[in-house]
Amino acid sequence: MSSEGYYIGIDVGTGSVRAGLVKPDGSIAAISTEATQTFRDPDDHRIFEQSTTDIWNGIGKTIKTVLKEANVTPEQVKGLGFDATCSLAVTDTNGDPVVVTGGADLGQNGDRNIILWADHRAEEEANLINGTGSKVLDYVGGVMSLEMEIPKTLWLKRRMKPELFSRCQFFDLPDFLSYRATGDNTRSTCSVTCKCSYVPDLGWQPDFFTKIGLKEFVDNNYKQIGGADGNILTAGLPVGHGLSKRAAEELGLLPGTPVGSAVIDAYAGWLGTVAARFTENGKLSDFVPSLNESRHRLAACAGTSTCHIVQSKEGVFVNGVWGPYKGAVFPGWWMNEGGQSSTGQLIDFMIKTHPAHGQLQQLAQDKNTSIHEVLHKELHKLCAEYKVESFTELTKDMHFYPDLHGNRSPIADPRMRGSLVGLALDDGLSDLARKYNLTLEAIALQTRHIVDEMNSKGHAIQSIYMSGGQAKNSHLMQLFADTIGIPVVLPKSSGAAVVLGAAMLGRFASEAGKVGKLTEEEQCEALWNIMVYIYIFNERARRGVLLKLHAGRHDAYGCAGRTGRKPQGEAVA
Repeated sequence: MSSEGYYIGIDVGTGSVRAGLVKPDGSIAAISTEATQTFRDPDDHRIFEQSTTDIWNGIGKTIKTVLKEANVTPEQVKGLGFDATCSLAVTDTNGDPVVVTGGADLGQNGDRNIILWADHRAEEEANLINGTGSKVLDYVGGVMSLEMEIPKTLWLKRRMKPELFSRCQFFDLPDFLSYRATGDNTRSTCSVTCKCSYVPDLGWQPDFFTKIGLKEFVDNNYKQIGGADGNILTAGLPVGHGLSKRAAEELGLLPGTPVGSAVIDAYAGWLGTVAARFTENGKLSDFVPSLNESRHRLAACAGTSTCHIVQSKEGVFVNGVWGPYKGAVFPGWWMNEGGQSSTGQLIDFMIKTHPAHGQLQQLAQDKNTSIHEVLHKELHKLCAEYKVESFTELTKDMHFYPDLHGNRSPIADPRMRGSLVGLALDDGLSDLARKYNLTLEAIALQTRHIVDEMNSKGHAIQSIYMSGGQAKNSHLMQLFADTIGIPVVLPKSSGAAVVLGAAMLGRFASEAGKVGKLTEEEQCEALWNIMVYIYIFNERARRGVLLKLHAGRHDAYGCAGRTGRKPQGEAVA
């Protein structure tokens, strides 16, 4: 492998764009983040929309910033890769954005052209799809989520003028970014299989689209959604001829710079973590993981929501868990994806809507610490005051069900709602701390529910590899280890893990472009070697924390050991 040059990973999350400039050994030379805008409807809480123009402008700003900070020239960038949320991006046939907001402007050209993953407007359309009995449902856990792209596309079809709908192209957002960067419309296996109802080994299902009212896709050979005749790319394969002249000028890079086929953001988190080695008690493990070891490592990408991804050699069908998806990252391998629609968002909601939020913010500012640390100390103080040994015992008379935004896995019912039992006439900081702990415990217990369901159907998950902002919450991470009963491995930098996964796609595109067509086996070996190579030769940059199960876990609660003891061990992740 070449040891020269740099690679750029672009991560488009729910609220920001992040670019990472990565050295060949996996260390981050520079990283930059730019906020993106989400449009809400004050009269409809289900609506979440964004703009590809806004996102692309943010990508350009962050790339130029990292190049400047690291004093790197465009010639030194050898490849780049994209990941993004699984949101529906809509353009016309020229690639110009098309408005997705209901009303008079629907279908016209305009900037609000993304239905965000969290948007729940397409409930009726999802119900129609779930009543078809189609084989596509077998590959999404038996129930298609209203968060996926086909229900949203059908929502648009039912409301948009036919002549406007017929000129639209529909993309999962990662594929749009590849298209915008290269001008090449070849879709990724990750996006079309995981979010657009493309059936492994069989492709698009004409009877399915005809039955739900999207027969035009069949009639025009799927030109509006791509992937006709199996023309899709697994993760990291070169897209087209690299950066177009237009995109290169906008991003401050060179035309022809290789672009790797994109993945959904959670899958970039998987790429950026599961090949990790770890240290325990200061000693680096001698074990170098093989691709087969990935079967035992669940990657949890935890930000606004949480996705739980595990790979297997054969397809495993789990009710209420998306997949199995074939070739989403590695050709010939299958992946399942569990999820919680609202986790980081839920924590923020529970904190920000509490009357003591202002007091909490002031205390955190006065003590120059995070609000989570203030709440954690308050819980310790309450335990001492009430002479109880754990946070669980402190909140034993309060009960919280956390599906305020529906249940994604494994119940798979977006209509579910949350509840809180055991309220008192208390609106102070101590009440907020209790409710904060209840929220974390509920998230941890739901994670256990997902892992247990996966393992009961044939997976063999033995550890969890974290990425995303929640990995910074040590209390929550220890709850995962205690509740699920398996080690949790944290990256040194929670945000960099996803960017690193995206950069790996750019590196693979650069390397694959030099050697020509690869067999599936060669492709698997090459991509896994890139993942492992970074971890072996960049131990200092990748060192993180391994959280192990505390002694005395109480199965009746699925949790214990919550007295604030320090995490055990060190890790490379």
